[in-house]
Amino acid sequence: MNIKIIRTLVRKEMLDVFRDKKTVVIMLFIPVILYPLIFLGGMQVIALISSNMEEQNYRIVVDAADDGAFARMLAKRENGTETSDGREASGEQADGVEISDDQTEGVETSGGQAEEERYTITLVEAGGIGDYETALNDEVIDVYVSGRMQDNKMNYDVYYLSSAANSSYAKNIVIDVFEEFRDGLTEEKIREAGLDVHEILEPVLYEEKDTASSEQSLGSIMGSILPFMLIISLMMGTMYPAIDTTAGERERGTLETILTLPVTNRQLIISKFLTVAAIGIVSALLNICSMGGIAFYMYKIMDMQTDAGSFEISRFLPAILVGILAVFAFSLFVSAVTMCVTAFAKSYKEANNYITPLMLVIMFTGYIGFIPNVELTQTMAMIPAANICLLIKNMLLFKIDYTAIAVVLISNVAYAILAILFLSRIYDSEAVLFGDGKNGMQLFEKRSNLQKGGVPTVSDVWFVVALTIVLVMYAGSMLQIKFGLAGVFGTQLLLLSVPLLIVIYTKRDLRLTYGFRKTGLKNYLAAVLIATGFYAVNTVIATGLSVLFPDSTENVVTVFDNIMSGNIGGVLFVIAFAPAVCEEMLFRGLILQSMKAKYRVPAAIGITALLFGIYHMSLVKLIPTGLLGLVLCCMAYRADSIYPAMLIHFLNNAFSVVISRGPEKLKDLLPVFYQETLGFGDVMLLLCVGLILMGIGLFFLEKGRPGRKIKRKADRA
Repeated sequence: MNIKIIRTLVRKEMLDVFRDKKTVVIMLFIPVILYPLIFLGGMQVIALISSNMEEQNYRIVVDAADDGAFARMLAKRENGTETSDGREASGEQADGVEISDDQTEGVETSGGQAEEERYTITLVEAGGIGDYETALNDEVIDVYVSGRMQDNKMNYDVYYLSSAANSSYAKNIVIDVFEEFRDGLTEEKIREAGLDVHEILEPVLYEEKDTASSEQSLGSIMGSILPFMLIISLMMGTMYPAIDTTAGERERGTLETILTLPVTNRQLIISKFLTVAAIGIVSALLNICSMGGIAFYMYKIMDMQTDAGSFEISRFLPAILVGILAVFAFSLFVSAVTMCVTAFAKSYKEANNYITPLMLVIMFTGYIGFIPNVELTQTMAMIPAANICLLIKNMLLFKIDYTAIAVVLISNVAYAILAILFLSRIYDSEAVLFGDGKNGMQLFEKRSNLQKGGVPTVSDVWFVVALTIVLVMYAGSMLQIKFGLAGVFGTQLLLLSVPLLIVIYTKRDLRLTYGFRKTGLKNYLAAVLIATGFYAVNTVIATGLSVLFPDSTENVVTVFDNIMSGNIGGVLFVIAFAPAVCEEMLFRGLILQSMKAKYRVPAAIGITALLFGIYHMSLVKLIPTGLLGLVLCCMAYRADSIYPAMLIHFLNNAFSVVISRGPEKLKDLLPVFYQETLGFGDVMLLLCVGLILMGIGLFFLEKGRPGRKIKRKADRA
């Protein structure tokens, strides 16, 4: 590879990116200027709000049959100041009587600390306010305290308005006074009994001693905030350069010119990638320096005010070095992924729309650093964004695991390489680079502008997939919880109706979209044989997974048993027939046919099967349902019709219903399907019988594919 050419291309891309002033603003203004302004401004606002709350006058009503004891305690809270009419504060209340401490110092709180109380309290006569709820809602008063004698004890109720800041703050004052009031009465009763107060109230003494060093305490705080801020700053730093080097080229009309240069697509992609990654790294480092400066400022302020213990910066050196490596690795990953997303956009506006979901996913994943007790396991080390957050968090807590460090860094680089390879495929495809927009989302186009015929675009399909999964998660779950078996049928209707309405709105051909084509009788015979054989093979797989994931298996069995409570006819209709129609029309119909029109057949089949497995939302069912989806996709493709796939789906689910609800004699005929664990002989029997039946089915399926002629005629039409 010619390094000189790549260096020249990188220089050109850098000039293009920095020609746009927005990039410079985002890179420099936000971390260097905006972050400190937000931090300092936020501190000032918080201090102002706190000071304002402390200087307020709080109007409190005490309506209690305690001879004014609690009202006197409120007065003592204000250091025994006289009321505004010249009388000393006592249990006697008057409307508008204000009790204040005139900013006195040295008032001892329940914690034994002297502090300056700046707020004032006005005791309001209960008879002058009418209904206390109305008075609270109108903010005429802030707190209403009622008290009654019950079982020789005073029972107080404190009414306040949580939606009003003054009322909430006044409630906290009242609660503090109640604690002092209660402690004082307790001590008084102990003294009256002739006992020692400290011996009774403090039978044991304890003292908290934190063994964490200053570095560990600081690392614990930084470990939750810094990783999240880091990945967000990396995302922000790479977003605009990625858009400019991909969608920006198209919008400016310079992409065609660049592709005519005597450079390969790979050299072009690498130069764009290195440009975006470099800008992302610089932006992230500036963010780190800015946040580090803020943290240092906070530490110095705390040190001057509280004489906090110093810490050694050198102890954070390993965390800093690994953090820099993590920044480089994650920058490679996020740059490549961002470019893959923006490469499909035709304009800046469209690219911003595409990038928003990616940013939300990365932000959501980054929140894992705030969750306590989440460890950097081998599995977590493979999850992008989350692995970076957990790695930096562990390093700041001085938890060094070299294996985890290697896995995190290597996995991010590997994901970046895969994304670059995918990006190269995009730049090798003229249909993607210079498409006319027909493959874009047509759902939100004006219906009169849409042409009839064909299958939905891949963009529309992905929207349908996301929408149906959300509907199943929320509406489907509520339907199943409330209506049981009928709710399951309602969920299937959602899978059928929502995509069908979208297909009708976009004027797609229903026969082509759903694969409604005639096929030969041999293909139906093949479907029966393949369904029977696959059920036997899948039994072995499901049994093995149940041993590996017992908790997930138990949950699935519990849900399945609850659904099976109806009569067997209704269960067969809902569990076997409805999914065979509704799920097949969605997956082997709309999704598979649309994917085939865009991608190669193996890729279309693989994507559809994976989505089918994910749709069932169960770890223990992912592999069995994914394999079933693979078989169904292959059947629909080879038969060139959706009907044999529907038959396989129906038989597979019907076998499960019959095994679960069938007569007792069935256990004697087929005992192998009722065993929780399978022996070696049972496994071999099921595998042999299953594979033989599937092989025979494939033999019949391969013999006749009459749907090809129908497809060619339909395509010509």
